[in-house]
Amino acid sequence: MILAATLAWQVGLAVCVPLLVRRFGRDAGYPLAAGYLVAAALLLTRLPVILDDREVTVAWRWLPGLAVHAALRMDALGLVFALLALGVGALIMAYCPRYLDGSEAEQQRVYVTMTLFAAAMLGLVLADDLLVLFVFWELTSILSFVLIGQGGQPAATGPAVQALLVTVAGGLALLTAIVLLAVHLGTTSLDTIVAEPERLSGVPAWVVGTLIIVAAFTKSAQLPFHFWLPGAMVAITPVSAYLHAATMVKAGIYLLMRFSAVFGGSWAWNGTLIAVGLLTAILGALLALRQYDLKALLAYSTVSQLGLLVGVIGVGTPDADAAAILYTVAHALFKATLFMLVGIIDHQAGSRDVRELAGLHRVMPATVWLTALAAMSMAGLPPTIGFVGKEAIFEALSGAYGGGWLGWCAAGLGVLASVLTFAYAARLVHGMVEGPTRQRQLREPSWAFLAPAAVAAVTATVLGPTVAVLSPLVERAADDARPEGTPPYLAFWHGFTPALGLSVLTVLLGVLMFLGRVRVDRWLRSVPTIPPFAELFERARQALLHAGSFVARTARAPGPAPYLARPLLATVALATVAAVTLSDVPAGLGDGDPARPGDWLLLGMLVTALAGLLVARSALAAIGLTGVVGLLLSAWFLTVGAPDVALTLMLVEVLTAVVVMLALRQQPPRLAPVGRRRPVVGAALLAAATGVAAAAGTAVLTGRDRVSGPGRWYLDRAEALTGGANVVNTILVDFRALDTLGEAVVLAVVALGLVRLAAGRPVEPASTGTAGDDLVLGLAYRVLAPVMLLASAVLFLRGHEETGGGFIGALLAGTAVGLGQLAHPGGAPLLSRLRSAPLVAAGLLTATVAALVPLAAGRSLLAPLALGTPDPLPSLSTSLLFDLGIYLMVLALVVAAVRRLGVPPATPTDLPTGQPETGGAR
Repeated sequence: MILAATLAWQVGLAVCVPLLVRRFGRDAGYPLAAGYLVAAALLLTRLPVILDDREVTVAWRWLPGLAVHAALRMDALGLVFALLALGVGALIMAYCPRYLDGSEAEQQRVYVTMTLFAAAMLGLVLADDLLVLFVFWELTSILSFVLIGQGGQPAATGPAVQALLVTVAGGLALLTAIVLLAVHLGTTSLDTIVAEPERLSGVPAWVVGTLIIVAAFTKSAQLPFHFWLPGAMVAITPVSAYLHAATMVKAGIYLLMRFSAVFGGSWAWNGTLIAVGLLTAILGALLALRQYDLKALLAYSTVSQLGLLVGVIGVGTPDADAAAILYTVAHALFKATLFMLVGIIDHQAGSRDVRELAGLHRVMPATVWLTALAAMSMAGLPPTIGFVGKEAIFEALSGAYGGGWLGWCAAGLGVLASVLTFAYAARLVHGMVEGPTRQRQLREPSWAFLAPAAVAAVTATVLGPTVAVLSPLVERAADDARPEGTPPYLAFWHGFTPALGLSVLTVLLGVLMFLGRVRVDRWLRSVPTIPPFAELFERARQALLHAGSFVARTARAPGPAPYLARPLLATVALATVAAVTLSDVPAGLGDGDPARPGDWLLLGMLVTALAGLLVARSALAAIGLTGVVGLLLSAWFLTVGAPDVALTLMLVEVLTAVVVMLALRQQPPRLAPVGRRRPVVGAALLAAATGVAAAAGTAVLTGRDRVSGPGRWYLDRAEALTGGANVVNTILVDFRALDTLGEAVVLAVVALGLVRLAAGRPVEPASTGTAGDDLVLGLAYRVLAPVMLLASAVLFLRGHEETGGGFIGALLAGTAVGLGQLAHPGGAPLLSRLRSAPLVAAGLLTATVAALVPLAAGRSLLAPLALGTPDPLPSLSTSLLFDLGIYLMVLALVVAAVRRLGVPPATPTDLPTGQPETGGAR
């Protein structure tokens, strides 16, 4: 359970962020950093188990019918990536308090989203089921979009959307691969798939391997998907330091290492990773050399370093796996350090242009020397961990394809990428120490600001000579990634080896490039470049949007007629095709004439009400007749034995009447004239044809089929399996609870959208008196509202056994809210205190808790589970809790809609010029 506890702890930290920010302000980053370290400590308690070649696992049934479990598993490889996410995350959290200077809401957003991102990354690297891994994979894409978007700032919107589209496209490739694996292997267990790679072969193996590579390349910014990462640098520095150094971009590296055990023996897999990885490493380094903006330089540097990691993973040997893991750690440390220090420089100097930072070491010596220390690790200079990692990479690349000429070609490309890395690392430092000081007014930041970067820089340096401390964990992780052969023991000094010679050659060539930097810059500027991939991607996206606009232009009609005409025409067309093609009609069941005398009476009343609705010109009469039509249909459903449907329809009609009355309060009492005669005649003909088609279909099909197999199964087994006698309710909250939860979340999103819309409209507070109150409706409200609320509670509580449920109960309570708004536009007593946002939050939390409680009892997600209660109290179950969540979310939507319609339209004179709008529904 330690894995679930750690994941829950991280989510709990995110939940506590508002309280921490309210108490500590921007300094909330410090307790959050401590929380990250607690999570890391929890995982480290299992280090002896991991080093003993054992695993830590926990699993719950999720989708039993598909043999899918919510399973977590931690081996050494997962532990390395989890510790990176938590360790670097703690440093970033400790860095944020001195960096963030926005509003409290902005600080909350940053802290909450980054903490949730850390939880998503933890789930990704600890997942033992591919569907679970996919869920967390997509969460990282969505949360990175939020973080890059910076609250909707215009300059960040484009790069955020670009990053989302690229990474989500990779997510779709991953999902397709998971589906293929599940179909061909009959399992989504990652441990099982990796342990039996021989089960996947032939065309499925090629397709799955290609999809996995695409998913990893999009996440880790490899050619041709590298362009989103530099664009994402519009995010604030803590986001760049965390997502683009230690977490999100490493997700693709993790995925490739996991699946190397399955595909690593293939020349296609190895060759693709080596070729694309080393090409990306070289191109990224060349592009980094062209940059003067320090953050852009680090962005392209990240692309290059990730390419180097991908290339060495493609070698497919134990040495290569160990080198990739070690350099992943090294890269996270020195790149997070550099991002944080660049953020400090930008914060203090107001510029990231290296040409404007000359002589910075005289006024900010600690910042510059820490930058130099991290740059040494990036360049692969001793005594840093970057030196050890780079030497291990050279050793691994030279052994590619058995150590022949192809291996030395790969090593040569790795050396070229590293030479370019040395050159831009030297440029980064040289720009700060060369020349006279341009900004003498600058001062060193506080040590609280520098400390996180200093810790990372010193750690990266100390771990070079003491790399043997990491060796047992790295060896174990390499063996977990690809259990073939024996990974090497890591040491700072291996003697005079070819890899050491390549490291020396890298430094010599890097120094020569730096000394000839003027000529190198001139050459780089003269090399023609093709249009950037980002530009090509944007052109393709705009072309797709234009195509979509062209296809959907018919769906942008100003009136409702075209939208109503299409389904009616489809009904007539379907009936015509059926009449022509269907010759045999099922025989009747012999139960007699399905029509009853009472049906004819209801039909006659229904036709009369519809005829009156067609000729009505009063808005009030139209509302009343519409309600009559709905009530007649409700009565019809009741007479044929569908009380749940009848009650739901009746409440919807009543609530609809209330909502329409609210909407028409500001409109003229008379309806607008019908208009031209020809469209009216066409509409009448279409309505008549649709009526004939529907009536014919009903007459042909009614009474000719018995209860379906699934229907009979529900009727026979629902009560025994769920404890509920109301089959309709058990389907909604037990058997298809996941569908219901998804639909309720949609309602919640709509409610929050209405809250946002109403937030900009001025509204009179509830305490402004009784002006505008309706005396008749006010009396009705005072008499009926308590009865309606009591009936709502009864319908909710009895829903599992008899007619009722959370949805029906919420509709009745919402009708009381609407009646109160009609009677008291300034605010109804008691119910005016209801607010949509808290109701949505409470509903989502309640439904989520009800979904997760069965997991703690060893059952599947959303499985019905009875909870023990004392005898005098009514029985309590997770189904009832789940239904309560649905009740609250439906009520939230009704409250939001009623309050939105209760706000009068805004006019230009409502607000002073330039003053933000406030008030409205909350």
